[in-house]
Amino acid sequence: MSTARQTDRARASWLLISACLAAVYIVWGTTYYALKVGLEDAGPYFLIGTRFVVAGGVLFVALRLAGHPWPTARQWGGATLIGVLMLVIALGNVTVAEQWVSSGAAVALISILPLVTALWSGVFGQWPRRLEWIAIVIGALGTLVMVTGQDLQASPLGTALILIGTVCWSLGTLLSRRLDLPPGAMGYATEMLTAGVIALAVSAAFGESWYVPDSARVWWAWGYLVVFGSLIAFSAYRVLVERASPTLASTYAYVNPPVALLVGWWLGHETFSANVLIGLPIVLGAVALHAWVQLRSAPQPAQPLRTTLARTAD
Repeated sequence: MSTARQTDRARASWLLISACLAAVYIVWGTTYYALKVGLEDAGPYFLIGTRFVVAGGVLFVALRLAGHPWPTARQWGGATLIGVLMLVIALGNVTVAEQWVSSGAAVALISILPLVTALWSGVFGQWPRRLEWIAIVIGALGTLVMVTGQDLQASPLGTALILIGTVCWSLGTLLSRRLDLPPGAMGYATEMLTAGVIALAVSAAFGESWYVPDSARVWWAWGYLVVFGSLIAFSAYRVLVERASPTLASTYAYVNPPVALLVGWWLGHETFSANVLIGLPIVLGAVALHAWVQLRSAPQPAQPLRTTLARTAD
């Protein structure tokens, strides 16, 4: 492969990673308020079920028409597990919790995700180092400050659901690199499609109303969640996990909280207790310390960066 071609592939890889980071940083930060709006006229599991059935179904059909192979039974099983953990349980819990918790306070609590991911990494054999443990303890203190505030203390159930959802999301993120999943975009499509079907089953089991909302505001929120939250942002997150690392992918926890707080305040006129505004910087500082430790201890590549990126892109 010529040097020029290697350079082009490396540039394309960097552009892809940068675009994916922008999607999960900015777009995902806005979806928490869109969930809040959708809940005005739809049940939580009906909302996420229809969202992912449509998004996953559209992507799946498009990929099949483009010639992508049908996933194997084992790949369907792996995609179903990831979809249940990340979309049905994790996102479902957050959606349910947003019936009682503001969108900004919810995403502020989710900012502990990288630290939870570090603990799950230990379960899989790579326990945090000393400074990482310090970061985890600092993050836990920041979380304690937030959950004792009026925003989250008013709904212990909503707070617990968000924390459980964060644990399941981080577990799904790590397992997605260990399970046999359909390659590339077909993996994201099957995860969304199976999760959507299961979420609709949960919706039916809970007796949620299934009807077409008559509110244009809810329809706009639902459409935004399908196109931007699912087809674009969730796919971008999975690309980052596959092509970069779960650590880089989880850095969206730095940017989502301030974006969500701003959007919730601007569009939803949400207010936040001092505990959230004090605890969030503590958590983000802990996340920054954890990321710095990982970057400092990461092994240096044995070959030039451009060559490595070009081979990765292959």
